[in-house]
Amino acid sequence: MNVPAERVGRPAYSGQVPEFPYSRLRRWPDVEAENLQAHDATDRLLVDRGVALAAERRIGGEQIAVIGDEYGAITLALTDAGFRGIRVHQDLATGRRALARNAEELGVEGFASHELDGGLLADARLVLLQLPKALAELEEIADAVARWAAPDAVLVAGGRVKHMTLAQNEVIGRSFGLVQPQRAERKSRLIVASEPREVPERPPFPVAATHDGVTIVAHGGAFAGARLDIGTRVLLDALGLSGADSFATRTGNGAARRSTDAADGRSRTVLDLGCGTGALAVSYARAHPDARVIATDRSAAAVASARATVEANEVADRVDVTHDDAASEIPDGSVDVVLLNPPFHLGTSVHTGAATRLFEASARVLRPEGELYTVFNSSLGYRAELGRLVGATEQLHRTPKFTVTRSIRRP
Repeated sequence: MNVPAERVGRPAYSGQVPEFPYSRLRRWPDVEAENLQAHDATDRLLVDRGVALAAERRIGGEQIAVIGDEYGAITLALTDAGFRGIRVHQDLATGRRALARNAEELGVEGFASHELDGGLLADARLVLLQLPKALAELEEIADAVARWAAPDAVLVAGGRVKHMTLAQNEVIGRSFGLVQPQRAERKSRLIVASEPREVPERPPFPVAATHDGVTIVAHGGAFAGARLDIGTRVLLDALGLSGADSFATRTGNGAARRSTDAADGRSRTVLDLGCGTGALAVSYARAHPDARVIATDRSAAAVASARATVEANEVADRVDVTHDDAASEIPDGSVDVVLLNPPFHLGTSVHTGAATRLFEASARVLRPEGELYTVFNSSLGYRAELGRLVGATEQLHRTPKFTVTRSIRRP
């Protein structure tokens, strides 16, 4: 859509939003399937309400911030409608890449990506938010908007009705004096919040807790927060990294731990793939001080948490943390060991495609005969898939809920 120069930076449209080709948006490089779309009704409601409020309050594109725009539907529709200078924050690396790819495909430009900070929100008068799944993440976002946005800022948050709760209103109400849930439309609902409250001197996140001598630091969007999630604990136990009473110690089976030690005199390269808050990476680095550990996650909140966890445990000289999708920036055949606790959700959908992508990534980055240690919910039965995609796979440990396997990368 061609936008006259005189409209740039000012309210560009009032009334109905011009038709935007939502159907042309793709999720790539995220998992794509017939039942997975790159937009939903909430995106459209947020765009419609955003345009109406911008026209009513004379808000230009440079005063609009968009948070949680999964694949760019909100940002690109608004930019295409003539709003230039929009600032956008997406937690996932896949979302950032999808936004860039969709923008290029549609020939849309005039927005800028930011982290969740003052650069994103300074002087913003309108903030559009796709509600996150976790209340802690919502709390951190609402505080950030109240902390950095303009005094008259309006936050418009939206989600699918089936995933919304009254607790979300309460969380937003901690940072805004007026919270107004709207009537549901097309199975989605908006919450309009205004009158930002005075914020405490210290933000509510990150938070920290210590488990078995390891300090875990977590931002609101990090899975499991500052807790040690059950799957990670089981994998640490199987690897002999969780203390004296570990599975390996109790059974006398130190094979898992010994197999990850350097055998040819060189330092091993170990990848914590989907590192979350960094508990696996830090525990491994502490047990193997000669190893080079890389921790990577597609979530910006997880990466910020992992970096803080690495610093808190004084292993920053041995652990590198990167924001990446499925180890795309790691060279083929360059890693000796991969540690993996894969997700089985894509947003609010249960989908095993996310784990499959990480299995494929592990096979690509591992050296021949390199090792992949995976923990997963036993009901998912990943062992056969691991054998097909990576190589010979054995069960190392099993609890009533979780299974730990070791896969050897075929030559």
